[in-house]
Amino acid sequence: MTRENLADASDTLESAADATTDDDAAERLESLADQLDSLSTRDRDPDHGRLARIENALHDLEESSSDDVAELIESAHESVVAFRETVEGV
Repeated sequence: MTRENLADASDTLESAADATTDDDAAERLESLADQLDSLSTRDRDPDHGRLARIENALHDLEESSSDDVAELIESAHESVVAFRETVEGV
């Protein structure tokens, strides 16, 4: 199973962190990008709970960001959702 979607989401969130002028948002975006990068290279898939927490954080950031940054976050969120659909379970 490919985790390319998680790697793509990580790259997109790095771009969003660079694009935002909000230091707190940039820090959260970088942290989420790091988490997704790590998850994309692990031996086993992340569970639904972990992915749901990441999705919730992305949703919160998307709502509070400017339009151009929100678009990047939305794109990353879509990549996480696409990967999550391939994870067995719930």
